Amino acid sequence: MKNVLTIAGSDSSGGAGIQADLKTFSAHGVFGMSVITAITAQNTQGVFGVQDISVDMIEKQIDAIFDDIKVHALKIGMVSQIETIKVISGKLKQYSPENIVVDPVMISKSGYDLLAPEAKETLIKELLPLATIATPNIPEAQVISGMSINSLKQMEEAAIKIHSLGAKNVLIKGGHMEDDATDVLYNGDKFIYFKSERINTKNTHGTGCTLSSAIASNLAKDFTIEESVANAKDYITTAIKHSLSLGKGVGPTNHFYTLYKKAGVISE
Repeated sequence: MKNVLTIAGSDSSGGAGIQADLKTFSAHGVFGMSVITAITAQNTQGVFGVQDISVDMIEKQIDAIFDDIKVHALKIGMVSQIETIKVISGKLKQYSPENIVVDPVMISKSGYDLLAPEAKETLIKELLPLATIATPNIPEAQVISGMSINSLKQMEEAAIKIHSLGAKNVLIKGGHMEDDATDVLYNGDKFIYFKSERINTKNTHGTGCTLSSAIASNLAKDFTIEESVANAKDYITTAIKHSLSLGKGVGPTNHFYTLYKKAGVISE
């Protein structure tokens, strides 16, 4: 079995962050491990508080994993502080894991800043050059590239700019565009497009976390970048299509729909 690590924040409601990552790893048949960078108080209606884990404890978590267990891939999610980013960057340079997925989490769906404004440049400088693939959504890609994105052509231009900052591959997610949800993958040589139907549901909590974790899972299982993105796109589309109406706000995706169906837990 392949082992995949998530370095991210905790979501108390279970739909995003560490919880979504571990569910996604399990759904892909890989062994999930975690380094928690922050604890959030959140639910389907929003984020109500964040408490960062100390840099020393983050460092100890990373050492505990790499000193003992082979890491076949990892994803980086919420890393809210400058010192947090620097210690993660330093440790990844020390241990040199093979596959690194950087999901530059900046703002929650409810508008809460999950990355301190002063830490954005540090993330760009320290983590993007380590990325096997970076997976920003449109708002995140706008911040990183410094340009407005309102079309597929501008998604391509932004992908080129982000690639120039060091990421080996860049996947700009098109979920914020008004047409079909087209994601653009740029590998430094060509563009690859992943198109899917736009699903009419409000329950999309944790989609970015889930997609990046699915990509990491597929990379750990030795799929190519293009195959990993395609497989992850299929997985998240199914999870969104069968999302869960939990709580009073934006519900989570259904990470185990396919497994539950095969097991006979659900009939549709």
